[in-house]
Amino acid sequence: MSGGARDGPSLPPDKNNTRVRGFTACCGPSDETCSYEAVIVQNTTKGTQLGDNVALAGTGKTRNKGLLGRDGLDEGEGLWIRPCEAIHMFFMRFAIDAIFIDRKKRVTKVAASLKPWRLSASLRAHSVIELPAGTALRTNTVPGDQIEIIDG
Repeated sequence: MSGGARDGPSLPPDKNNTRVRGFTACCGPSDETCSYEAVIVQNTTKGTQLGDNVALAGTGKTRNKGLLGRDGLDEGEGLWIRPCEAIHMFFMRFAIDAIFIDRKKRVTKVAASLKPWRLSASLRAHSVIELPAGTALRTNTVPGDQIEIIDG
């Protein structure tokens, strides 16, 4: 992936300074910021788009921060955490769909409408894509589907 944030319309930040479409988030007590690069995620098996503004969390800071502090995700938004085979929903304020994928980007598990204070894992997964609750159902994404990640 190329460095830097993806250009495009800027979405309003939530109350914790999180901004998607290039994603900037406050990641530490000293107001350190984490930068996220946005990608497009498609289910090539079903011919559907899961998100057009999915931020990549590929560093320790961005993986640890995840979606904490956000009040929700708009349709098309999400977070691709790489590498990651397990997630927790501790202190989260909203439910998400978690789509676990392996190194070949094949879906290994779908945790639909995962609520706050829950855990989910797939030991065969290499990464997880966190999307608004209902996305997996709307796109009929199931284990075995092939996912394509497109640089923004």
